[in-house]
Parts: sequence; structure tokens; C-alpha cells
Amino acid sequence: MTKPEKDIELERDILKDRKFSLAELIGKEGGSFLKGESPVPKIVQLKTEIKLFISNNLKDLSGALQAVLNDKVDGEDEKISSHQEKPLQALQLMIEEIISNEHIYHQFVKQVDLKWGNMNGERPHFQLPGQPPHPDDEYTHESVKTQLINLLKIIPK
Repeated sequence: MTKPEKDIELERDILKDRKFSLAELIGKEGGSFLKGESPVPKIVQLKTEIKLFISNNLKDLSGALQAVLNDKVDGEDEKISSHQEKPLQALQLMIEEIISNEHIYHQFVKQVDLKWGNMNGERPHFQLPGQPPHPDDEYTHESVKTQLINLLKIIPK
């Protein structure tokens, strides 16, 4: 589609006394460069989708479990990138990895307890493997596992 003659003439009048600028030319010609594309990097879009799913579906009153799970998402670029078409499958793999390895799982719960302590300005209650939880411990080994399994169950396949 060509510009109407009036538009071309008006543009010539505006530009006739101006010096040529490469930056202006690039701006003018590149103005449509991102048309239809998001300026937000794809990995950021995928992480946002996963975090929104976590936020909408994880029942976590204090927010410590959600915060630690979001941190886990932030550190899994490679896993998320390999599941660009279905990013929630990357979340599924992360959760399965956490709950399937006892050492990783206990470290994860410890991180949640630490986050809870930091958020509340209190000393966290750490449950040792095989030991009963502290009566005031909001994030026990059993409760965190239950929440992760419940989240895992609702991830679309």
C-alpha cells in the first residue's frame, strides 16, 4: 500500500530542513519490527505462566511454600525451555523430582521453613527425617508433600 501524495508531500516539508540521522531512520524503519511479537523474552513468559498456575492453585496461607516453589521455577530455565509448548509439564517434572528424592525433598522443606521464618520474623521449626513435627510447624514433611501432590494432580496433561 503506497502513501497518498498529500502524506508524502507533508513528510517532505517536515524533513526538508532537518539533518539526516541514522538513529531516526532505524527508528522509522524498525518501528514495525516487533509488530505481533512480545518484547518480553519467551522464558519470562513461560515462567510467568507457571507461577500464575502455582498462585491460582496452591493452597498456601503463609505463602512460604509458594515463594520457594517460585524460586525453584526461576532456577530451571533449561527444563522450562525444553517444554515451551506445555510449560506446566516442566512444573510437573520439578515437583516429581522434589518428592521422589528424599534428600532433595527434606532440603526443599527446610527451605520452606527458612522462608516462613524470614517472612514472619520468627525462628523456623525444622522437622528432622523420621521425627515428629513441632506442634507449631506449619510446613511439616507430610503437609508439604500433600500440597505438592495435590498441585501435581491438577496440572493439565
